[in-house]
Amino acid sequence: MGDGKTEYDYVIVGAGSAGCVLANRLSTDGKHSVLLLEAGPEDKNLWIHVPLGYGKLFKEKTVNWMYQTEPEPGLNGRAVFQPRGKVLGGSSSINGLLYVRGQHEDYDRWRQRGNDGWGFDDVLPYFKKAENQERGADDFHGVGGPLPVSNLGHPDPISAAFIAAAVETGIPFNPDFNGATQEGAGFFQTTTRRGRRASTAVAYLRPALGRGNLHVESSALAQRIVFAGRRADAVEYRQEGAVRTARARREILVCGGAYNSPQLLQLSGVGPAGLLQKHGIDVVLDAPGVGHDLQDHMQVRMVMRCTKKITLNDVVNSPLRKVLAGLRYAVSRSGPLSIAAGTSGAFFKTNPRLATPDIQIHFLPFSTDKMGEKLHSFSGFTASVCQLRPESRGSLRIRSADPTAPPEIRINYLSSDVDRTANIEALKILRRILHAPALAPFVVEEVDPGKKVSTDKELLDYCRARGSTIYHPTSTCRMGNDPLAVVDQRLRVRGIDALRVVDASVMPDLVSGNTNAPIIMIAEKASDMILQDAR
Repeated sequence: MGDGKTEYDYVIVGAGSAGCVLANRLSTDGKHSVLLLEAGPEDKNLWIHVPLGYGKLFKEKTVNWMYQTEPEPGLNGRAVFQPRGKVLGGSSSINGLLYVRGQHEDYDRWRQRGNDGWGFDDVLPYFKKAENQERGADDFHGVGGPLPVSNLGHPDPISAAFIAAAVETGIPFNPDFNGATQEGAGFFQTTTRRGRRASTAVAYLRPALGRGNLHVESSALAQRIVFAGRRADAVEYRQEGAVRTARARREILVCGGAYNSPQLLQLSGVGPAGLLQKHGIDVVLDAPGVGHDLQDHMQVRMVMRCTKKITLNDVVNSPLRKVLAGLRYAVSRSGPLSIAAGTSGAFFKTNPRLATPDIQIHFLPFSTDKMGEKLHSFSGFTASVCQLRPESRGSLRIRSADPTAPPEIRINYLSSDVDRTANIEALKILRRILHAPALAPFVVEEVDPGKKVSTDKELLDYCRARGSTIYHPTSTCRMGNDPLAVVDQRLRVRGIDALRVVDASVMPDLVSGNTNAPIIMIAEKASDMILQDAR
């Protein structure tokens, strides 16, 4: 690399769910040189590619930023663990693999908030463009895209019984959460291909690696963006102990995710002026919205003891069954190791006055005290409630000018009355489902929270004691027209030239579901906008 200075048309910071998409799409025609920087290593860890392997990556610091929130006032002062991918593929290499787009109304709401071009009819073509849908193409789905979307490879009787139980309580059956409507109970689809994880590194980056105009640097931590006046000029990054600089002739594209993107902007002098001055950083642009409006989905889980030894707990706790499951996966890419972080699930309203569902349930044929920790010694299964559109808002702020220092994360879970009520009502509905006739043959008892928790106050106390993240942080560099909006409708940072943010941080607000599919859509749409602007 000589003096460590190099020039490209586009410099992309972060090879995650969005960055890998951009790297593929911007390098396709061969006209533009593209540099993709990733702070983490290549995606060589075996467990990345095995669907159930996400459990092993939870606390694996070689591929995970392992962030923590500050003590959360609404959760009895507990700090909440925030795993984020630090590897090629980013969080799409360590996530739960569920393919959920959210509700049509989510995107129409974005548009109604002044974000032209982001209504459901505008974004649907990009969901379809990305997708290679196992069930074939229709009005809502595409085939032939880079991202494989597959049916559950290992349907088990309890997951099917959960759907039947939900229907018994009055929730309609829904064969496709990403079709005409989201409401109902059914099986999830996953971003897997033939039983292996299809991260964006696998689906988008790998096919593009042979292109002469695409350069990928892993273990390269971006330290700051260098500005020439108010134009983003270069990215300074640290690799193998040396500081290097990559200049962007056209644009710098920040794809670090809801935590690392605002952190990098703040470290570079774009953020709340008072915060930057406190840490001795020269202010390039006083942008109070950078790191503002952090949102996340919280989950609260119920655990049931199962009558039969058919849960994943039983496989993991039996040396013989564990070996057999491993062999089965090695031979046919099927069986328990092909399970995602939700087999079946449901979307429903806690209040009939609501226009659309406000709760998502993830059902899992195993149980544990904490995700990523040892499974219970008994036969058990889990279902969690997740409030889809929380009102609670938090913030992300740098703690120092040191790019290696983790940022200060405050989510403020359960700080709104609406959020508290929704979680209480959701647990009551989930409990009805788990005690419905279809699940009766599988249920010995409710282990957690159990009979001792029944009043609204007890249920809220349980949420405060046990609630945790479901890993969907967004909106810290939000798109919009108001004074706190960070990017415009074309994802350009307001007040700065040649700089865009493309990732979950630009969402005007949280979508009603898992965030990976929407982030890939955002990056597909951004790729088109960037190439249009280049012409």
